Formats: sequence, structure tokens, C-alpha cells
Amino acid sequence: MKSERRQSRLGVIGVIGAVLFSVLGLRMWFLQVVDAPNLELKVQANKTRTVRLLPERGRIFDREGRILADNERVLSITIDWNVMRDSTDRAELFARLAPVLDVSITEMEDRYAGPIGADGRRSGSRYSPLLPMPVKEGVGEDVALYLIERNEDFPGVDVSAGWNRQYPYAPLAAHVVGYLGAITKEEASQYRDLGYDLNERVGQFGVEKIYEPYLRGTPGYVKYEVDSRGAILDEIERVEPVAGNDLQLALDLDIQQYAEQALETQLRLRRFVETCQAKDENKLPVKPQFPECQNLKAPAGSVVVMNHSNGEVIALASYPTFDNRWFNSGISGDKFAQIFPKVDDPDKSILVNRAIQGQYNLGSSFKPFVAYAALDAGQLPGGVAYKYFDQGSYTLTSIDEDTCQVVKCVFRNALCGGGNSPCFYGVVTVEDALAVSSDTFFYKIGEQIFSERGGQPILQEEVRKFGFGSKTGIDLPYESAGRVPDKDSKRQLVEDGVLMEGESPNYLVGDNVQLSVGQGLLAATPIQLAQSYGALANGGAVVRPLVAIALLAPGTPDAAIAGVADLSKSEVVLKLNTTNTIRKIELPTEYRDAIVRGLQRVITGPGVDSDRYHATTGERLFASYPYEVLPIAGKTGTAQGAASLPWNDSSAFAAFSLDPNQPYTVSAYLEKSGYGSKAAAPVTKCVFMALANAVKTPAVVPSDPLDLTSTLVAPDRSLPSNRCLGGAAYGGRD
Repeated sequence: MKSERRQSRLGVIGVIGAVLFSVLGLRMWFLQVVDAPNLELKVQANKTRTVRLLPERGRIFDREGRILADNERVLSITIDWNVMRDSTDRAELFARLAPVLDVSITEMEDRYAGPIGADGRRSGSRYSPLLPMPVKEGVGEDVALYLIERNEDFPGVDVSAGWNRQYPYAPLAAHVVGYLGAITKEEASQYRDLGYDLNERVGQFGVEKIYEPYLRGTPGYVKYEVDSRGAILDEIERVEPVAGNDLQLALDLDIQQYAEQALETQLRLRRFVETCQAKDENKLPVKPQFPECQNLKAPAGSVVVMNHSNGEVIALASYPTFDNRWFNSGISGDKFAQIFPKVDDPDKSILVNRAIQGQYNLGSSFKPFVAYAALDAGQLPGGVAYKYFDQGSYTLTSIDEDTCQVVKCVFRNALCGGGNSPCFYGVVTVEDALAVSSDTFFYKIGEQIFSERGGQPILQEEVRKFGFGSKTGIDLPYESAGRVPDKDSKRQLVEDGVLMEGESPNYLVGDNVQLSVGQGLLAATPIQLAQSYGALANGGAVVRPLVAIALLAPGTPDAAIAGVADLSKSEVVLKLNTTNTIRKIELPTEYRDAIVRGLQRVITGPGVDSDRYHATTGERLFASYPYEVLPIAGKTGTAQGAASLPWNDSSAFAAFSLDPNQPYTVSAYLEKSGYGSKAAAPVTKCVFMALANAVKTPAVVPSDPLDLTSTLVAPDRSLPSNRCLGGAAYGGRD
């Protein structure tokens, strides 16, 4: 029995041994035959080291070649990750480097392991583990030589050459040009898939972001043979990087600078205007519901200048503005937070391009499109010949008297002549109603186009043709689509808690009445306002606004003038402004002519005679405008703010040239700055005077060096003369 058991055990052991030897043999065969190529690659990889060579970023020019974004060759200090693995060695190295580089140990630890989060843990380094960790960018040659000569004291520390972005005319056009920033955690996966190293700086705003793939260029690499310690023995292969494409913008820096100066000057002036504007029959101020009058806030605004024949954006200003050089200045995180503080008040938001992101009521500047809607939908008997008797107020006819006890049914014109009575315009046509901005004319349209068509969104469909409620497609990031209110959008606003508690989720006739004068739930951007007025100007073509007009081959040479590139020697790789029409609106000549004549009279007069002469909303302001040099047509708008308090009213104005050889459209929007005729219209007037060469625009010169001791996000700027703003004291509510 014992012999049989022994033989059985030996048999089992033999089987197990045979299986093990078979598996081992199979594995050896696999490694030597099947997987041999992969193993060879790994061996070779252990003998080589590949270093990425980043390209020079493409430069950005205005339409005349002035350099808005340039590059400067800089030296950076890096540390090999291997020498930082031991926490004690890392701490000692950081302590020695801190006084040499003027970088705190905390900042170096943040770069190594990421900043400490709310949970007390570090978030992890954002830098690539395959490349040395950058400690400080933009060091001087003396610092670099000091560290190189003392490499035994600073093991793993090296010097690398790279590029630093420069903005020679900053803060001019900062919202358009944008800035570079580190790749965020949210972007890491996207950029890694595109072949970026995570320690690269990428466009984070403006055209720097939109045209990132073209501006970046193509990286190169150098492959070294290294020994077991990682020391370089020889260079095996080198592929030089290819610089990024240069980019030519449509911006004219002369007009851009003047628009920014006019906007900022006017906002500053409007802050000192008291809002006790209404007066009684004795011309004495009428106290508002609060005991003391208040100054206007006038915190922000924007200006858009566009060529309405091809969509080229000649200028785009947004305030508050910023100096984009702060983003590559090397300041500490604490200093950056001091300059760009986090705020909850939207009035104080800096990194917002209000021209394309602001969502506003447009007030009466929206009326031309309501007029078109009424004409195109056949809402006005007799079309452009339709006449309406404006008595100063309008009472809804589609709502019964009992309902009118709980909802607003009577709508009035703006107060007239500084008194307490609404303006009485008498018999008005479409043209007259636009010229003097008759609210009741449009209230009637708003009610009847809704109630007589079974609540169908006729008005909405008509105004959407001009681009309201959808993005314009401008080549800048973060554009808002705005909103043309209808039953779906109102229901969503109620569900989201945006509207006041108790607001009906149903789209009512009163909502349409408010929409007819550019109020209520309408939300539009200044760029949409410019696009839509441009369509009126050019006969119905809705064109896509474009900031950039051409991609150029890398390496556009400099001109003899400092700060300017020689575009005559540039090579156009791709024109961006060739096919730019989004849609063509059917705009019959009789409709367009009536609307344009009304907008032309806003500028030149005449107004209307009823109980007395009523001037148009702009004729007194534009009395000093050189109309014969550059004829224009436009419309004022006052968007009522919270609680209908006058210091919450925002000011809008849009106008276009009637000269086909100078196809400009300008829109201006000044938040909480009062009547359209008193805030936005003067800014637009100044810009058109600059376009007509009727004012001398100051020379555009490169900026002084950035003052790193300053805490100003951007210096204050003003018009060299305020005379073009003259006449702002005149005009009615709109």
C-alpha cells in the first residue's frame, strides 16, 4: 500500500512538473519569437530620451499690420523629477533655489504636487511627468549662468529656452486678442489627445483661444542616446518645430482705441448724472419713490463697429477691460487674485466680453424689427401707409375688464418734456413711429399680432430672421445666443426659478406687448444688434461677424516701423472673409425704405406735430454731426431696469451708414447709464465721427512696460476731447 501511495505521489509531482516546464517553455517561446519586436522597442527606449521642441507661436496683427501679439525668447529654470522623489532632498533643493529665483517654497511645492484643496489634499501636478518641471519662466541670463556653474549644488536643475507671449499695445483690444494660460484639469484630456504636453500654455480667451490650433504650430523633437544613469551620450535624431500661422485681424486699432476711449469716458461721465429726471408742470424735479435721488451706476458697456457688407469687425470694445500682459507677467497667485478678484456682482465682472456675452433688453432699438414683422406678416392694413392715432396710452382690447383689475392692461408712452404726462404724437405712420419712438404704436402691434393669430409666435419667427435668439457665429469664444421669448422659453425660465414667484408659466399677451418694445423676456447681445442693423443696411443679408480675415504663413517679416509687420511680404494661407452670408431676408424695398427713412429722421429730424412739435430722439444730439460727409440712420433705446427705477435704466443705440462706399454699422450698449439718447447715442456719434475723419483720433503707440508694482487691472483712459459727446443733454426718454 505504501509503495502504491509513493508511486501515486510521484506521478502527481511529475505531472505538475511537466505542466510547469511546459508553461515556462511556452512563455520563453512567446518572449523570444512573438513578443521580440516589442521587447526590442522597450530596450531601445531605455537607451534613448526624446525631448519635445515647442514651436514659436504665430503672431497676431491688426488690419494694417500692427503687432497685437508677439513672442520673446525666454529662459526657464526646470528640475528633473527624479531628484525630487525624496521629500527631504526636495525640501533642501527648494530651500536653496528660493532666494536665487525669488520664488517661494510654497509655490514650488504647488507646482510639484498641485495646490492644497478645500479637503486639505493636494490636487496633483499639472505638469507632464515626461518633461522636467518648470520652476520659473523668464529668468535673466545671469541667473541661468549662476545655476549652470553650480550644478553640483543644484542637482537636476537645468535651463531651457522657450517663448513668452508679448502684447505690445495692451490693454488695447484685450477682449478680442485674449491671453494664454495653463491647461486646466478640465482641459487636460482634450489637449493630451491632441498631442499637447500638459505644461504648455494655450489660448484661454479671445482669438488666442479660437485660433489655438493654427497659432500653436507643429512641435519638433530631439532624440538622445543616454546611459543607464540618464546622462546624454549622443544626439540620434532632430526634427525642428514648425512655427504657427500668423493671424491678421479685421480690427483697425485707430478706431478700436477711439471706441474704447469714448466708451470709458462716457461711462465715467454718466456716473455723475443724477436720476431725478422727471419734472412737473412747473419744471421742478419730481421725487422718485425713494427720498433721495441717486447717481447712475454706469458700471459697464460695449461698442461694436462692423462692416455690414462682409461682416468684418473693425472694432469691438468691452468695459471693464484688463491688461492681458498680467497673464504672463510671472506674478504670484496672491497678486493675481488681488488684480482679478472673484466677485458675485456682475457689474464688476472683468473677464467678460460684454459685446458678445451680455444678454440685454434692447428697448426701442428693437422696434425696427417689430415694424418689419408687422409689415411682413400683413398685420398693418395698408402696409407702410397704415396710420395710427397715438393718444399717449394704449389699452389692451383682448383682455376683459375683470382680468384688467389684476393684470396691467394700460401701457403708456414715455413721459414728455420732463413732465408727468406721456407724449401724445397724434396720427403716425411706421416711419413716424420710428422717428419719435411711439411706444403705443408698437404696443398695438404686440397685442394684435398675438391675439389675432391665435397666440402663434409670428413676431418671434419674424425677428429671428435677423439673428435674434441665436449665436452670430463670431470667431470669439463664449458667445451667448440670447433669447427671443416664446411659450417654451418662458416655461423654462419659470421652472428654473429665474422669474418672480407666482409668474405664470404660460406665454401671455402681455409678454408679447413687452417684446414689441424690446423689453420683458427678450435677451440680446450688442453683436446681435450690430448684425441685425447691418441686415437692414445692406438690403437683407445677415452676415456673420468676423474678427479675423486671414491666416498667414509663419514668419511674416517686420516692417521698418517698430511694432508693425510688413503685410506686403506676407503669404496668405487662408482667407476667412470670403463667404460670409448666413441667410438672405426677403426685404421688400417699400418696407425697407419706410424703416430706413424713420431711422434717418431719428438723426436729422423732422419729428411730428400734434399738440406741439415733438423732436425725434436724436436730432438735437446729432445737430453737430457732419451728416453730409457720412450720412447715417439709427435708433435709440432705453431698457428699463429693476423696479423701473431710472438709475437702473440701460442705454442702447445702433446706427448704420447710408453710404455704400463706407458700409459701417455701430452699436453701443451702456449698462445702467440712463436714456439711450443721453449715453449710448453720443458714443455712437463719436465713433461715426472718427469713421468720417471728422475728429482727430490720437495716434496708436506701443504701451509702456507693465508696472508690476501696480494693482490696477488696466489704466484709466479718456478721449482727448469730449466735444464729440456734445448734445447729450438733449433728447427724450429713448
